[in-house]
Amino acid sequence: MNGTAGWGAKLMNSSITGMSPWILFSLLAGPGRYQLAAGLALATAVLLLLVRHRPVFLEVAGLVFFAVLTVLGMIAPPDTLRWLETYANEISNLTIVALAVVSVAAGTPLTTPYARKKVPRELWHTRDFRRINLVVTHAWSLAFLTAAVAGLIGDLVLRDPDNLWTAWLVQASALITAARFTEWYPAVPRPPVRRLLMPFVGLLIPMGVLVLVYDAAPRWLAVGLIVVGVILARALRKEVAVAKQEGREP
Repeated sequence: MNGTAGWGAKLMNSSITGMSPWILFSLLAGPGRYQLAAGLALATAVLLLLVRHRPVFLEVAGLVFFAVLTVLGMIAPPDTLRWLETYANEISNLTIVALAVVSVAAGTPLTTPYARKKVPRELWHTRDFRRINLVVTHAWSLAFLTAAVAGLIGDLVLRDPDNLWTAWLVQASALITAARFTEWYPAVPRPPVRRLLMPFVGLLIPMGVLVLVYDAAPRWLAVGLIVVGVILARALRKEVAVAKQEGREP
């Protein structure tokens, strides 16, 4: 029971959990999926507030934002709904970037409420604590900005809102990297950089498979992604095993 409670507390004290409605919407929204994405994001935001003892700004903002998107999806005429299906993803991603910028300007980066639950109160106003939250918040801003730019390229340049690269692979890679960075950067002592790279390396193989299945690029590129993913994954695993044998890692 204690293990389950500890796992639940750790999950709720992670800024990744606070970002989850935004991540969910970013990865799901698209033509024919707008109402589903908005509804699931709203349900996630509601659930977070129900289990949270004290509301967090990011989660309240998510509740309001996705409630508005959900209602718009219910009442919008067909032309407006098609517009939302195309551009709501970018609107959502840019909105959270704006929230992050405002939070930094206000001196309380978005990740601060979550980080405060993990460290003693006397550390809340230290330079290292502020710097870590500033850097991690900037990492999320960059990830969502990357997702927004990728989506806009797919919508406006390629005229393909469901393009595999711009709608899925680039956005998922950016958000997964930010999520991993959120766990890696604040750790003391900080793990080796290879620990940060592992999730991205793990993406290369399924990325190559998807490119092959959907014929989204030349076959040589898809095969290259798979081969590079396999080589890097093996190299990283071997390096970790050697480090453990030498006592450099637990």
